[in-house]
Amino acid sequence: MLMPHPAVLRRLVDEYQALTKTAGAAGAEPATRSTREQDLAYTLCVSTGTRDVVDALETARRWLAAAAVPPEQQTGPGTHVLV
Repeated sequence: MLMPHPAVLRRLVDEYQALTKTAGAAGAEPATRSTREQDLAYTLCVSTGTRDVVDALETARRWLAAAAVPPEQQTGPGTHVLV
């Protein structure tokens, strides 16, 4: 399975959470989710190979945590660390 780039996945998660937080604060019903929120939920599901946005967010968080490798472990042939 192809995995999305961590930066793209982070942007999707952040934007989805911002939209749902705003909608929740405004008292919006789940049935009246914005088109953008629905699009983000769909994209998160497709990107993570899941069928439910809750599962997609959980999977995305796991993948993002795994992708957060400390800089000292990222060095290798052809890798440059700017200090």
